[in-house]
Amino acid sequence: MTSWTAYWTTAPGQGELRGEPARRPGPGEALVRTRRSGISRGTETLVHRGEVPAAVADRMRAPFQEGDLPGPVKYGYLSVGVVEDGPPELRGRRMFCLYPHQDAYVVPVTALTPVPDDVPDDRAVLAGTVETAVNAVWEAAPRLGDRVAVVGAGMVGGAVAALLRRFPLDRLQLLDVNPARAGLARALGVDLVEPADAAGDCDVVVHCSASEDGLARGLDLLGEEGELVEVSWYGTRSPRVPLGGAFHARRLTVRASQVGAVAAARRARRTTGDRLALALRLLADPAFDSFLTGRSPFTALPAAMAQVTADPDALCHVVTYDADAADAAGAAGAGGA
Repeated sequence: MTSWTAYWTTAPGQGELRGEPARRPGPGEALVRTRRSGISRGTETLVHRGEVPAAVADRMRAPFQEGDLPGPVKYGYLSVGVVEDGPPELRGRRMFCLYPHQDAYVVPVTALTPVPDDVPDDRAVLAGTVETAVNAVWEAAPRLGDRVAVVGAGMVGGAVAALLRRFPLDRLQLLDVNPARAGLARALGVDLVEPADAAGDCDVVVHCSASEDGLARGLDLLGEEGELVEVSWYGTRSPRVPLGGAFHARRLTVRASQVGAVAAARRARRTTGDRLALALRLLADPAFDSFLTGRSPFTALPAAMAQVTADPDALCHVVTYDADAADAAGAAGAGGA
């Protein structure tokens, strides 16, 4: 290849495909040919709309981002591909990388995480989302017999519920006002309830709705000395937090969770690489296929980005690259390259 093609957000609500010179990998690097990437609807909606606050633009940089937020910027972090050139032991292997939407790229081998053989390409793009959910669960630290509510059944909230359904909890409810999330809840085997109908006296609430109403309802649902783990990111919005009423009398806690650092409870014993590898292993669970709500070719990405970020029912949209590679991946199924 003499050039690569990448997706750039050029202005609020606009994006385009741009070419750039290709290069060979150097020592300690690998050339990856992309098979799939995923549109992470939550964060990428804020980027697409130009709603990333200037005060946190540097903190919200993707690992291989080019340009600066709000744009023009090459942004994204859910990429699955095959190593075409680099260390002999990596050639032909499928890898996940926190790379933007691009048909091929060169990165340090340390930026690559092997995709397990039992995780298909499409599902593997969810690794970044599941990694965020792993961090949130580490922050929440639910205990045997706990009563837990997850507010918001989007990408991250759904992934948190998918992980928590494995725990020996007394009660787990997934809350959302969107009835279209019922299919996701059924696939996970989790109860989906309207926020107004949710059971209270929770030990832990994980808030992922990125809404002021969801945050308030999450606090309402906590029992005495309960804790709300705030996973939502609000961009340029500043939600009101209801700290009046019985908040202090009930001694409630609000804890922030953000994937940029490993949760404090595990930071001494887990690296970000360990956390991502765990997320990929967890994706062997076929229930995660219910998060994949659309598919389109890379050449149609500018139009697909606009459609996905405007669709409240969308979860993860899969972008496919190179018809021959995509067909081979589908034929191989979970067997990988």
